[in-house]
Amino acid sequence: MPTILNIETSTDVCSVALTQDGQVLEHHEDYEGHNHAVVLSRFVESCVTYARTRDLKLDAVAVSIGPGSYTGLRIGLSEAKGLCFGLSVPLIGVNTLQLLVVSTMFANFFDEDNLLYVPMLDARRKEVYTAVYTPALEAMLEPQPMILDADSYAQFRKEHVLVMMGNGSDKAKDIITPGDDLRYIPGVKPVAMDMLALAEKHFREGRFIDVAYSTPMYLKEFQATTPKKLF
Repeated sequence: MPTILNIETSTDVCSVALTQDGQVLEHHEDYEGHNHAVVLSRFVESCVTYARTRDLKLDAVAVSIGPGSYTGLRIGLSEAKGLCFGLSVPLIGVNTLQLLVVSTMFANFFDEDNLLYVPMLDARRKEVYTAVYTPALEAMLEPQPMILDADSYAQFRKEHVLVMMGNGSDKAKDIITPGDDLRYIPGVKPVAMDMLALAEKHFREGRFIDVAYSTPMYLKEFQATTPKKLF
């Protein structure tokens, strides 16, 4: 099985994990806010040193490509590309919304047969980046920005139980019409060590992204804001 360096910077959490053969060999996480530019290179260096001192050959670099924070995604992808160029290894792009679903499935047991998974990442105000997936990660609703209202996801609630997770689900709970068909899973954050299953699957299937020209999955254009005047 491959040895993969995983990088996740799509939210306020910055994390890196070295994985091999379904196991996490080393991982680092920072939950202090947007410190990606400060801590990411140090985390990467530690994992690369771990591999080198144990004669492990790095087979690929995997990076979470979004959606998520514009700045965080750019920092993570830039670091990943630099590693791939320097080490001559392929680059794997992991969908952040799918990562949230996989993290939830691994950590929770649900006995319903009609589940759909609804990851949400906060996009400010009442908007989220979201999608709807089956347990096999088939997209019933492709990744997209959505402004939440009381009837959001109504078309899926008729025949399914919806499992909702991610930092966008916190505000969804106060907006979407409640019901027994909704399961909110708190505290699910995208982190590098949970990328293991998706990254290894992509590697086995040869699903790599272009090191030179790949870009993050932003889903919408960046909108710069004018800082508020203090005086």
